[in-house]
Amino acid sequence: MANKEITVKLIKSPISCTQTQKATILGLGLKKVGQQGTLENTPCVRGMIKKMINWLEINPTTK
Repeated sequence: MANKEITVKLIKSPISCTQTQKATILGLGLKKVGQQGTLENTPCVRGMIKKMINWLEINPTTK
């Protein structure tokens, strides 16, 4: 079975975010605008993406 992953890219600056939102972005492994990260498709990761959907670009990938 294919291991599904999600590629996320930070497209908006988190300067105007609250501390918890900034912590969520760091939890996704993103620090700078334009940075990309590949994460496993788990409910925890999907919940963090859902909270920060306006700041992210999401591309599903299969491994």
